[in-house]
Amino acid sequence: MITMTESQAQSSAGPPADPATALTSRPLTQLQTDEAIGELRLEIDAVDAALVELVARRIQISKQVGRLRMAAGGTRLSLAREQAVVARFSTELGETGTSLAMLLLRAGRGRL
Repeated sequence: MITMTESQAQSSAGPPADPATALTSRPLTQLQTDEAIGELRLEIDAVDAALVELVARRIQISKQVGRLRMAAGGTRLSLAREQAVVARFSTELGETGTSLAMLLLRAGRGRL
């Protein structure tokens, strides 16, 4: 159950900035919970929009790299580079990072 401090309950500014970390005494009302969830979902939507834009840009750049590598007589992809990308995502995000890295790599280069 999410709770809030006395000062947060008396504040007319709405729910706390991070209701999940609000401490102690009173549970949030349903309205406060709904408002907090609504605000967080707006934040998620903004992050998702930024991610979509960044992923599209990453795909575009990756395809440019592949075309340049092939034009120079090389292969379309670099296994060492892909392993480095997977390692970085795995280190930062664990198993989810590995899956995300693989999806990003596939989106940029296509299926192997």
